[in-house]
Amino acid sequence: MIKIGLTGGIGSGKSTVSKMLTEKGFKVIDSDDISRDVLIKYPEILEKIKIEFGSGFFDWRGEFRRREFGNHIFRFPKQRKKYEDIIIPYIKKEIFLELDKYERNGESMVILDAPTLIENDLHTYMDYIIVVWVDNNTQIMRIKNRDKLSRDEAINRLNAQISLDRKKNMHILLLIIIMIY
Repeated sequence: MIKIGLTGGIGSGKSTVSKMLTEKGFKVIDSDDISRDVLIKYPEILEKIKIEFGSGFFDWRGEFRRREFGNHIFRFPKQRKKYEDIIIPYIKKEIFLELDKYERNGESMVILDAPTLIENDLHTYMDYIIVVWVDNNTQIMRIKNRDKLSRDEAINRLNAQISLDRKKNMHILLLIIIMIY
């Protein structure tokens, strides 16, 4: 089975490309969906978050306040790293389960949509990599508009990932898609 990694920074248009591929019938594993699903499937993740970060990111009903937590960890890189150390193993486990499922079902190709494909070494399991690229200012504008964030909050989230320029200059690229819309 051919495994293709689809990556691009936040606000690059990667999700748009992913949606287009899905609409064309390609099998796509969405790591963002998996990152939300693991919080439900593995309640111990939220317990670990509570222990590591305190109960301030949970409302009076015990519901996780994901947006507030996201704003916090993107402001403080060491805190983000602690969170990633908790959640990334669960995300990777689910990704590999999905890849195995598609292979068992006889799929000839699957696409892994993962914004941090390279940062989390998932690119090493892929046969090809597609990087969706846009300029930095476009990314910031899209993040601000889509997520209703300030410029500084958008930049914090952008800086949490390897820059698109670094990704596009790595020698693992199959294709660079420049998104202008």
